[in-house]
Amino acid sequence: MANKIIPKVKETIGLAKTYWTEPPKGYYVPYKEIANLSGAGFGVHWLTLLASTIGLSASNFLVGASIGLKPMDLQIMLTVANIIGIPLGIFRSWYYDNHNLKGGKFLPFIRKTAFPIFAIPMIFVWLPYENWDYITKAVVVEAMYLLLSIFLCFYNESYTYFQQIISPSAQERANVLSISQVIYSLAPTLSNLLIPLIASKTWGLNNIWTYRVVYPIFSVIGFAISVFFFRRVKERLILPKKKQDPIRIIDAVREVAKNKYFWITQSAAWVVFLESGYGVILSWAFVYGNNGENQGTLGLVNTLIGNASLWSMLLAPLAIKALGKRNLLIIMNSINVVVLIGIYFTYQNLVILCVLLYFNTFINTFWNIIQHNISADMRDYHQWKTGVRVDGLFGPLGLIGTFIGFFTGMFYPALYEKMGLLEDYNVLYDDTIRNNLFEALLLWSALGAFLNLVPFFFYDLTENKHKAYVGVLRIRAMFENFGIGELEDSELIEAMEIINEAKEYSRNEAQNSALSSKKKLKERKLLAERAEIITKDLNKFSGKAGSVKLEKAREIVALGQMYYFENAKDELKAAKALPKSSEEEKAIRSDAIKLARAMKESAALIRKYGKDNINVPDQKIKAEIQDRETSSFSETMQQRKELKAFAKAQSIYNRATKPYREAAALLEEAENYSHYDELYERYLTLVG
Repeated sequence: MANKIIPKVKETIGLAKTYWTEPPKGYYVPYKEIANLSGAGFGVHWLTLLASTIGLSASNFLVGASIGLKPMDLQIMLTVANIIGIPLGIFRSWYYDNHNLKGGKFLPFIRKTAFPIFAIPMIFVWLPYENWDYITKAVVVEAMYLLLSIFLCFYNESYTYFQQIISPSAQERANVLSISQVIYSLAPTLSNLLIPLIASKTWGLNNIWTYRVVYPIFSVIGFAISVFFFRRVKERLILPKKKQDPIRIIDAVREVAKNKYFWITQSAAWVVFLESGYGVILSWAFVYGNNGENQGTLGLVNTLIGNASLWSMLLAPLAIKALGKRNLLIIMNSINVVVLIGIYFTYQNLVILCVLLYFNTFINTFWNIIQHNISADMRDYHQWKTGVRVDGLFGPLGLIGTFIGFFTGMFYPALYEKMGLLEDYNVLYDDTIRNNLFEALLLWSALGAFLNLVPFFFYDLTENKHKAYVGVLRIRAMFENFGIGELEDSELIEAMEIINEAKEYSRNEAQNSALSSKKKLKERKLLAERAEIITKDLNKFSGKAGSVKLEKAREIVALGQMYYFENAKDELKAAKALPKSSEEEKAIRSDAIKLARAMKESAALIRKYGKDNINVPDQKIKAEIQDRETSSFSETMQQRKELKAFAKAQSIYNRATKPYREAAALLEEAENYSHYDELYERYLTLVG
């Protein structure tokens, strides 16, 4: 056994040394950065540990059992906080895609919000709740929760988005997140073990003094670790060097609404509240069952159950590669339904409960890795589909889920109160009340787990399609950067290798068709799918649909940018009447409808504002606003106000001149694509 293990260990160490500062060929993230990301994740967990205990729900030991607020009151407070948070969320989403802070798109927010997240919970837990009446406690908790949420939402969202752009490769993202989560999972493992153990020897998890003394120790360590390691990681987005125009919220919403994968993931999120109901069962079973005699072992149990995450983290990249994210998610959620039903019949046996929750944790951890990749894939698809990179501005449309949550969030608090749980949480020491509540929670959770997986039967964005879309983005960036004279040799080589792979398949298709092995046939099928997507984009101007589109673009450009399309409605009717019996006819019809709708909107804006009142905003003003560094919140708000006004004027101008601008951009893109042979010659000189 030792003869097999020692060489494997040496091989692993050798790979780490080889790729410590430079990633393997075809990848983007060196091992050193994976190590730093792992350390950063460890810090994130401990930094937000105390902050995450401040929640407005009955299952929250701090505001529920310790401070003593009623379940339904907590839900009403949460609803109020969510309503107040809507404009803040819209601002946050807009600011992600339009800020000009140094250091990246998301990393600056992680670095700037860490200290408030460290400080505010410290103040929160040391307030003298013992001396206040019920209303005062509720008002102060609400105010502090809102203040903390401003920074915590920025921090958590930025950290989530950052993980999605650590690499443009979906499989590498899965690998990196798997490895880093294995390492930084030590943080929850240690805290889940130590905090309940210390609490059982001191004040208990339902006493505020635990949160005043024990939790801050972890927060101090987490703050120091996160600050140190987040300075050693970086973001990777595939964008042309030309600076993207400010994105107006309403314009982004129009485009995001067309993204079918957004609606699939959102519809799953709308029902996830049901699945979460069982989450309190383990802690309540140990804290309140057997008169609290088992509370001291809760830390050990949490640690053992948390160990399940390690195995799913290790297996996730292999499982994703073998099954794909969609299939893996459906399989795991289906198993989870069975596990929750199993818990329903056995929860009174603590040993069986822990075993089944171990499987539940193993299954759910796959989703923690999959969700980041699905979200990132969806954004890459959107960039491929629309040509615009949007990250934060997926948020405003997602507020539909917030409104739905105003009503669904009342479900479990109402259930708690109906079954006897009000402000006195000691009723949970009653076996009858506790068991009846557990059974109801488990049945609803099983239903929620089933409903959560249903939307993903319609999710068809495979890993192979995503790889092709990312390849197209690199090719488009190559041509666009060439057009503005800023194409780097490394970008040219990478894009040309993607094109070569697609063309190589086409040249050898006849030979490949003779292959008999299932593996080779599968590889050929995947390569064929990628080659079709890539070559279709590369040759989009040479077919009939492309020729028709270019000819129409020349006509639009000749009319001028402020041409009044008074017959736009007739154009739209004519476009919808075009034949659609073949793929080419469908493409021509789709392009014609899209153009006619742009013409119709342009005509409406010109009628509303008048030609003389629609002017192109001064780009120097935009550059000055974007390049202006902000050092305070007031400066940031002023910058936002000016950018918002500029973006509105830009939006009106853009929509009024959209037919002309898109036609001109299409002609420019076609011109850039026509230089392929020239670029290929340059590529050959670089690779020898």
